[in-house]
Amino acid sequence: MDIYWLTCLLLLCVVEVFNKPTYKNERVHFDPELSRDPHEDNQSYRYDHEAFLGKEEATTFDQLTPEESKERLGKIVDRIDGDKDGYVTTDELKSWINRVQKRYIYENVAKVWTDYDLNKDNKISWDEYKKATYGYYLANPEEFQDATDQFSFKKMLPRDERRFKTADLDGDTAASWEEFTVFLHPEEFDHMKDIVVLETLEDIDKNGDGHVDEEEYIADMFAHEVEGPEPDWVKTEREQFADFRDTNKDGKMDKEEIRHWILPQDYDHAQAEARHLVYESDLNKDQLLTKEEILENWNMFVGSQATNYGEDLTKNHDEL
Repeated sequence: MDIYWLTCLLLLCVVEVFNKPTYKNERVHFDPELSRDPHEDNQSYRYDHEAFLGKEEATTFDQLTPEESKERLGKIVDRIDGDKDGYVTTDELKSWINRVQKRYIYENVAKVWTDYDLNKDNKISWDEYKKATYGYYLANPEEFQDATDQFSFKKMLPRDERRFKTADLDGDTAASWEEFTVFLHPEEFDHMKDIVVLETLEDIDKNGDGHVDEEEYIADMFAHEVEGPEPDWVKTEREQFADFRDTNKDGKMDKEEIRHWILPQDYDHAQAEARHLVYESDLNKDQLLTKEEILENWNMFVGSQATNYGEDLTKNHDEL
């Protein structure tokens, strides 16, 4: 692979990382009560994998034997049981899931920090980020003239700059560790919610009218690559758009409706996942999980946020 295409590939990967909140699987949220609906086994495991992080999240539990998975999961259960009473409650699961998510965020920042702190001053300036991410594009803009709209570096550069400036609370044009964390994961911070909504609108609003109509909403999830009837799930999404997304019934979503869609205030990811895990694994229906009940349903847990989608099963006990 020549240096041009290698650079393009690396840049696309960076663009993907820094626009995490605007991908489809980040925008789709399930109502908490969906966790209580009956699922077939395969569908249930897929739900745990995809409901919050989507298909892109790699899981590693399938590299272990069932015996190894259960042994490692058992050690994690001991840590989830905070009061050491032999039972895991919904609140304990929720607390653990939140902890796992925070650890994932900070580990993600740690992995890329040195790539952007070029002068090693423990800050990442906008110029450093721009050079590391867009340096080749800025030096060779003519090579990107035919880039598709989806991967237009000309559009992504000002978009990243806008996000960077919003995350830079002290206005010194350099991101501290905390500010860079905000930049990479804006969906986790209240003062960045407007940026998340705006980026989502810009991604989906193909006709540029400042709204998302039904066809744009569907196109974000489903591409008509072949002729034929739409899948049933697409029909369901059209009903969702009409019944729940377009709250003022004008045929399109404005920014506030988009905000309600992608950042619902009455939805707690960790709570919903915790309830789902308890509901599916609580054999005696006492609203408490024993280690035995969890290990009996180990497949579901190693594909959930409780184990960082299986990743924690490959870590040493001291790393958790």
